[in-house]
Amino acid sequence: MPEAERPLRADARRNRERILTSAGELFAGRGHDVQMEEIAVHCGLGLGTLYRHFPSKQELLTAVVRERFQGMADLARDAERITDAGAAFETVLRTYLEAAEGDAVFQLALLGSKDLRWEAVEQQKAEFAVIVQRIIDRAVADGRVREDLTLADFPMLACGVMSTMYFKPSGNADWRRHLQLVLAAVILPASH
Repeated sequence: MPEAERPLRADARRNRERILTSAGELFAGRGHDVQMEEIAVHCGLGLGTLYRHFPSKQELLTAVVRERFQGMADLARDAERITDAGAAFETVLRTYLEAAEGDAVFQLALLGSKDLRWEAVEQQKAEFAVIVQRIIDRAVADGRVREDLTLADFPMLACGVMSTMYFKPSGNADWRRHLQLVLAAVILPASH
């Protein structure tokens, strides 16, 4: 049984959390360039302890991204509670992008990094997708977004804006401006 599936002792659980917290902080700032030795030092644990929990950097990156996606589902649930369907869609897209701001490894993951075991994140991605699907369906039914908007469009829209966030084309690109332009093309005015 993989470690992630069996219950951990309290000390092992604390160590695992320390590792994930440290790795999340370091990966957020520097992306994939962070080395396992740096993570061990940052969290104050031995390299052997780190490797017992995460046998490879890929496993650790995957665990960090899996945690991030769990947080995305919470953001989507909050957005789904918004009464106005157009505002709900805008909120889920905006908060998704805001959650990735300043997190280089999550941005790279969402932009299609091959350094992860995506199959280990499928459950979290699927939970997020189900909620976003309901938000989009309601917004389409209420006439608050383009009638041809689908769930497949969400990652395309998000990745387009995220590429501006990550790559900063022309050196001064503002991802929030990019998001405003995207939303203006997708969200329709409320009819009274």
